Amino acid sequence: MHLPMKAAPMSDIPAIYPKILAKSKEIGFTMPSDLYIGSLLKTLMLSKPGGNFLEIGTGIGLSLAWMVEGLGEKESLISIDNDPALTAIAEQFFGQDARLRVLCDDGRSWIKSYSGAPFDLIFADAWPGKYSELEETLSLLKMGGFYVIDDMDVQPNWPEGHGENVKQLIATLESREDLALCKMNWSTGLVVGVKTGH
Repeated sequence: MHLPMKAAPMSDIPAIYPKILAKSKEIGFTMPSDLYIGSLLKTLMLSKPGGNFLEIGTGIGLSLAWMVEGLGEKESLISIDNDPALTAIAEQFFGQDARLRVLCDDGRSWIKSYSGAPFDLIFADAWPGKYSELEETLSLLKMGGFYVIDDMDVQPNWPEGHGENVKQLIATLESREDLALCKMNWSTGLVVGVKTGH
């Protein structure tokens, strides 16, 4: 008997993930990332040897656990969030990893001021980089790099009227000539874009 993919158990969950999930429940964190987006992020990152990666919206570090699993020895990852309590927790779990920087900063101003190397993958999981500062965020993406967003399907924690924000974002992304898009009715609703030269 074949189980549907979402019903089949996942065999590669990061060892640290259950500890972060337990901490999430302990503090009542209500915006955890889906397992499947984590698995996808890890897979995409593994396709970019020597890459430079960005997560906007660390949260408590559930998706970050998967992204760290996708890092090679010579790769680097920045994860940014504006909540000092959450970034402090992420630091507890990941602070010893020299390949990773967890930053507590305002995403809007950080995106606008960043002047380092472009990114091979950007996971935009916060308002900045997704619903604001989109142009600036996409300018940080390397040619052939991935732009990944989730929660494009209706979520129980959406504020009233947020569906219009989602529709507008997708329409904006579809109108761009420098992105090839794959929209997936999977996980929490994903869009994966690849920056092209068109």
